[in-house]
Amino acid sequence: MNVMKNIRIEKLTLNVGCGTDQARLDKALILLKMISKTKPVKTFTKKRVPEFGLRPGLPIGAKVTLRKAAAEELLTRLLSAKDNLLKENSFDNSGNVSFGIEEYIDIAGVEYNPDIGIIGLEASVTLERPGFRIKKRKVMKKSISKSHNITKQEAISFMKDKFGIKVE
Repeated sequence: MNVMKNIRIEKLTLNVGCGTDQARLDKALILLKMISKTKPVKTFTKKRVPEFGLRPGLPIGAKVTLRKAAAEELLTRLLSAKDNLLKENSFDNSGNVSFGIEEYIDIAGVEYNPDIGIIGLEASVTLERPGFRIKKRKVMKKSISKSHNITKQEAISFMKDKFGIKVE
């Protein structure tokens, strides 16, 4: 088999959206630090949305990005919280997977913290192949050919093989 066709996990991003509630944002930062053992960062608004009371520069969420072995280890725990069951619409046409966890206490190895309460989070997995760096590098950026892109079916089969998930 062609080594350049092997799929791997580029990154796992955990996200908690809080809106304008700063107390919930503080709880989300504690939660993400507790789950990932990595320092999370705040996310800020870029646009003004008067209906929601948002203006540019207002913190509205928290996220943390994990790569390599840490991402794989946490992803297995997150998938077990979902009973290794994902919907087909969790996969997009670019080889990415996104799913939500309603309560963080479902994750293995995470205990209930009364200071946090019950909060859910979203997980996004970005898949890549060797050679994807050419679309992000600084000098001589190029696009990825269609034959090298990851399709939805390839992403589903990778997740089934690597993590033993079921797709409904």
